[in-house]
Amino acid sequence: MNYSFHFAPVINRLDLLLSGLVTTVWVSFMAILLGFALGLAGAYAIRSRWTWLRLVLGAYVEAIRNTPLLAQLFFIYFGLPGLGIRLDAISAAMIALVVNLGAYTTEIVRGGLDAVPAGQTDAGLALGFTRVQVFFLIVLKPALKIMFPALAGQFTLLMLATSILSQIGVEDLFHMASLIDSATYRSFEVYLVTCGFYLALALCFRLAFALLYWIVFSERAPAELPPTVATT
Repeated sequence: MNYSFHFAPVINRLDLLLSGLVTTVWVSFMAILLGFALGLAGAYAIRSRWTWLRLVLGAYVEAIRNTPLLAQLFFIYFGLPGLGIRLDAISAAMIALVVNLGAYTTEIVRGGLDAVPAGQTDAGLALGFTRVQVFFLIVLKPALKIMFPALAGQFTLLMLATSILSQIGVEDLFHMASLIDSATYRSFEVYLVTCGFYLALALCFRLAFALLYWIVFSERAPAELPPTVATT
């Protein structure tokens, strides 16, 4: 192998990669927040007594989960202008990511809610809580504890999937890497460094979610009470 490694051209343009990294983190963070909210609403609504609502949400979940994210992105960015709906690259990317994550999150949350014993819901209703109060005050936290590992994995996968946003011109990490590759012709070095950035970012996501899980769901032992003094 006669290949000579030269990382200097990549290091000299590290500011471009860092700029793309910031965009990737920002887009991922916003998509996770909005996608989780959409999935939470979808999971609550899919348990509705209204058949038509369950059918609509079921169709949405199946349609999104069984088509590629790239195709969904192209439909929003390139297809909708045919109907007179034109979106800039960031808006189209955000909608595609939120809609995609919302479908997967709906199923994850629904599974977590189904895992909570029905007796907790019945007990809440018996105490006079409304169904909405029972959902948010009684059912949601134990359900989130059950589904949290799956949600964390899905959120990390979403962050990695943002690399396809470069296909519509979003200046994310992968887009900046492509620009550097075009300018330097050092593909091996460029994409090795880029993969290192994605790996580090994924590990940071996993660490952040593990910390969040510990903060929210760790069951701390209560402080030991001082011994009581017997009185005579």
